[in-house]
Amino acid sequence: MAFNKDSIAGTMVFTIVLCLVCSFMITGTADVLKERKLTKKRDELMRNVLVAANIEGVTNDNFRDIFKAKVQPMLVNLETGEPVAVDNVLDYDANMAAINPETSSKISKDIAKIKTRANNVRIFKVNDDQGQLQALVLPVYGKGLWSIIYGFIGMEKDLNTVQGIVFYEHGETPGIGDFVNHEEWRMTWHGKQIYNSNGDVALKIVKGGAKPGDLNGVDGVSGATRTGAGVEKLIQFWFGKEGYEPLLEKLKAAGV
Repeated sequence: MAFNKDSIAGTMVFTIVLCLVCSFMITGTADVLKERKLTKKRDELMRNVLVAANIEGVTNDNFRDIFKAKVQPMLVNLETGEPVAVDNVLDYDANMAAINPETSSKISKDIAKIKTRANNVRIFKVNDDQGQLQALVLPVYGKGLWSIIYGFIGMEKDLNTVQGIVFYEHGETPGIGDFVNHEEWRMTWHGKQIYNSNGDVALKIVKGGAKPGDLNGVDGVSGATRTGAGVEKLIQFWFGKEGYEPLLEKLKAAGV
């Protein structure tokens, strides 16, 4: 018996086939878009790490090659300093880890106003052409005036002097609080020191500008005092005892 496509059964078969075809197309498209999104996130991450490490000669054409040749990404435990196994460090969701109770810890002195922080963090060892440590790039974030400010800070091999810094995401006031994106201001961080001679976190944002020779002072920006204070607090937190201080001490003891 011939199949009647205009019958109820025919209509149902056609509808089912059409739904299956559409679902396969949507699934395939979603997979492609997901991979493109991951690729974009990886690219942004690589560029930001290289900027924080103050690597010269980076372009849109060569940043992937430079990152692969010079940067060693690692996931480490903040308390022990030990490496943590993960399939792909670049795809590690640091933000999700920071809010998941199973992978994060509450902060006792929350000056950065982030409530919890991940137990494991990504760090990036940047090597020179001889394979020696040139910079250590660390993620930092904390509350500004209106938003959480996310960035990376690069440390010279003494693990104290700032090599570079970049803030890549925030919702601060356009034209005022977004000074954190200005290259001219970011350049003033170069050569500043996080810790003083006593080992205390001493870097500060100075209203009216840091005095010449002030190794711990970074120029503040008029009209953006609250954003500047937020940047100062997030540095104080992340380089304190609940942040990177234990890890940095272990790295120094290991001669990194």
